[in-house]
Amino acid sequence: MSLPKKPRKPKSKKINVSVRSQWESILKTVTKEEVPVELLESLTVNLTDGTKVNVDIKELLLSGRKPRDIERHINDRLESLDDMIIDVDFFICIDSVVKSVQPATDHILKDISSKK
Repeated sequence: MSLPKKPRKPKSKKINVSVRSQWESILKTVTKEEVPVELLESLTVNLTDGTKVNVDIKELLLSGRKPRDIERHINDRLESLDDMIIDVDFFICIDSVVKSVQPATDHILKDISSKK
């Protein structure tokens, strides 16, 4: 006589959210009202006369500028040029997002899996 087989639990699928392309996909779907300066790669200010002004945020951060000072300076400049600006394109540094968000994501996923 054979023993009844125990029902098999479905295997948990591990979500690999640290893959750069997955983060890019996630960020494309999120509306970004405010982005911390530390997560920006650069920004491009598009002016009414067709001029594009590129600001390399990552380079400013690497040179030792404080994020708070960079943000204040950019906000002041954008306000002073407001009537000449068509729009501003913000380019997010995916690697910085991963470094900032991944630990929290790992923690949440660990908590979820430990509750099962």
